[in-house]
Amino acid sequence: MTARSSQTSALSLYDHDYYRWLKHTVRLLHEGNFARLDVPHLIEEIETMGRSEKRELRNRLVILLMHLLKWKYQPIQRSEMWRSAISEQRISLEGVLEDSPSLRPFFTAMFDDCYQRARQQTAYETGLSIESFPETYPFEPSTVQDAGYFPE
Repeated sequence: MTARSSQTSALSLYDHDYYRWLKHTVRLLHEGNFARLDVPHLIEEIETMGRSEKRELRNRLVILLMHLLKWKYQPIQRSEMWRSAISEQRISLEGVLEDSPSLRPFFTAMFDDCYQRARQQTAYETGLSIESFPETYPFEPSTVQDAGYFPE
């Protein structure tokens, strides 16, 4: 089998059996058989992984901000379950940043956008008007990660 026909085979494998394609690609990489790699799909997968990591960071931050907004603006509803949910999101968020430290600059860069999303979603979830929550974020990026921070 030529390198060209092997690449064609890998291309069709990607479209028909993704898991098998992954296993095949890993085997080729371990063998150092780079000529047989399905490079276009491999590039696509690696780029997707990067976007996925950013999306995970964004999702964790939005959820954490939602919990903090509820904690701050619904003090009567506070409970240990809410405290636990905030802590859980902080741990998950820190896990994402520990796994991919190069995402730390994105944390600060996406903070305002995440706050706006959290504000909208919290208004929807709580039934409160969006005006109940300030347009500019009431917490600093550095404080939301602090395990002891629960806004009053």
